[in-house]
Amino acid sequence: MLDIIKNDPWLEPFEQAIQGRYDYVVKREKDLTQNGNITLSDFANGYLYFGLHKTESEWILREWAPNAVEIYLIGSFNNWQRQESYRFKRIENGVWEVRVPLDQIHHLDYYKMLVVWEGGSGERIPAWCQYVVQDPATHIFSAQVWNPPTPYQFDIDRFKPDTSPLLIYECHIGMATEEEKVGTYNEFREKILPRIKDNGYNAIQIMAIQEHPYYGSFGYHVSNFFAPSSRFGTPDELKHLIDAAHQLGLAVIMDIVHSHAVKNEAEGIARIDGSYDLYFHSDPSRRNHSAWDSLCFDYGKNEVLHFLLSNCKYWIEEFKFDGFRFDGVTSMIYLSHGLGEAFTSYTDYYNLGQDGDAICYLTLANKLIHEVNPSAVTIAEEVSGMPGLALKSEAGGYGFDYRLAMNIPDFWIKMIKERKDEDWHPTAIWWETTNRRADEKTISYVESHDQALVGDKTIIFRLIDADMYWFMSKLVSSSHLVDRGIALHKMIRLVTATTINGGYLNFMGNEFGHPEWIDFPREGNGWSYKYARRQWHLADDHNLKYHYLGDFDKAMLRLIKSVHDFQATPIIKIWEKDGDNVLAYMRQDLLFVFNFHPVTSFSDYGILVPQGEYKVILDTDNPDFGGFGLNDDSIPHFTQFDPLYAPDNKGWLKLYLPARTAFVMKKVD
Repeated sequence: MLDIIKNDPWLEPFEQAIQGRYDYVVKREKDLTQNGNITLSDFANGYLYFGLHKTESEWILREWAPNAVEIYLIGSFNNWQRQESYRFKRIENGVWEVRVPLDQIHHLDYYKMLVVWEGGSGERIPAWCQYVVQDPATHIFSAQVWNPPTPYQFDIDRFKPDTSPLLIYECHIGMATEEEKVGTYNEFREKILPRIKDNGYNAIQIMAIQEHPYYGSFGYHVSNFFAPSSRFGTPDELKHLIDAAHQLGLAVIMDIVHSHAVKNEAEGIARIDGSYDLYFHSDPSRRNHSAWDSLCFDYGKNEVLHFLLSNCKYWIEEFKFDGFRFDGVTSMIYLSHGLGEAFTSYTDYYNLGQDGDAICYLTLANKLIHEVNPSAVTIAEEVSGMPGLALKSEAGGYGFDYRLAMNIPDFWIKMIKERKDEDWHPTAIWWETTNRRADEKTISYVESHDQALVGDKTIIFRLIDADMYWFMSKLVSSSHLVDRGIALHKMIRLVTATTINGGYLNFMGNEFGHPEWIDFPREGNGWSYKYARRQWHLADDHNLKYHYLGDFDKAMLRLIKSVHDFQATPIIKIWEKDGDNVLAYMRQDLLFVFNFHPVTSFSDYGILVPQGEYKVILDTDNPDFGGFGLNDDSIPHFTQFDPLYAPDNKGWLKLYLPARTAFVMKKVD
């Protein structure tokens, strides 16, 4: 019996399905590795064979295009003309190859393929190309030769992420600049990386790295899977950014999109050889993602596995990424893409509505990634709660290191939208922040980029709304909404970050309550960059209140990092009472106390804890964080003796709990 079932007896009725998925992965891996004669890593070397490569004697370009009848290499080096000397030869298994003398192609030359098939032809960007640029005048995308005379040399060849715990700063290169423009890798390296380090995060998760034709897609409609987006700079500039992050002690996680591909034919891998189903499903109902207007991979094809697994290895080996956040995992593993499904019972995970090939691919991808780099980090964006997602494959799981706790941001939004402040019950808060499978690690978060997009609202905007524009200055009188928002913003983050069992994530700028939503340039906003940027000056200006939130975030992370492997320490609920809106829990010698009540403060509130002396080490109500300083945090607190609990070495802490505040106490003896 697999460990996943041993760990959860409720899965026993589905043992056949779980074992079947495991056996299928084993079989596919054997097929791909020639019965174990090669490794998965050996199999995933496609990027070293396909695409454009320079040898000592010539250039070689290879492409998989079984439906093609003719292919020609065209580019700036031959005036984009169809010429016999640049004609590909079909070699085997649908693979085409062209060899060109060294002196005919140079660094920064542009190129494409002219592909001819029965009944048509078209210009195509090679599927395996490693650099794609857009002409600013015509807006046409072309592959570009990237072969600088002095390639970038990494100072740090292999970096080991700090996962004790993993503290992730989710970011987007293009919108990281203050100016209304597209930011660059260099600007991010010079200006933003030091901020992230100073804030206390130990990892960055970068969106929109893979090339995408439409900037406003946030990078989720990928066209060129092996090409780092050129709108932010060159491949070497991305390498320099990653190297610099490593030198600062920051791991670099890539938001990788293997769940679907853009439909564009001129820019992407759709109909590379004229066929609709080269990388995608033959059945149109499975090929087309109705909600995303994109194409779905057929993970049952070995060639697709070769392409995607090679893609994973490529980003690790060539750019030194430390792992991946896999986008759209729910969409991948369900035939319905998870659309319209409630996922209310275990049956929903084992009812033949799952894509076994997609599950197999994800499991193999995780095995490969950890084979190439045992320290790599993989995170699944998955909303259904599929058991085993973040469990090792040999235990019957799918091999991710973490899964995103996507229930938590939804919960906070629901609380703010639907509940009166006095109905913020600690039982619900505790349940949502700690409800997870015991054998799987999660990344907890209050909000990611999803909650900041147009059509949604950030937590701070839900709390304060229009008052942000009028009452965030220290030079004017405050408002109740601002005071409430600042208080709850800190409390929400504190309870979310300190109940983790894996890691914590924050989206760029949300740590200081960035006041604007995210809206990328598009026809509907006049192609404006006004909301596709981050206003860092707001956090830097101490005449404004934003820095209070940023300073608290920094202090909170410092507290978490003060305990080695904080995420692995037992979390013990001490007290919860919905009528009082009070929650208390401990992790080792740290005591966390929350009073979510909007108006009621408590004097001499008794909390039963291990006997000893306790000192306040973090207080949301501290004036340094925009609070009112209602407690004197310098005063030590001692437990009061109770003969009933003395045999258990417990006593009563009598505390003053101001309304809508939280603090952390440390047991000092």
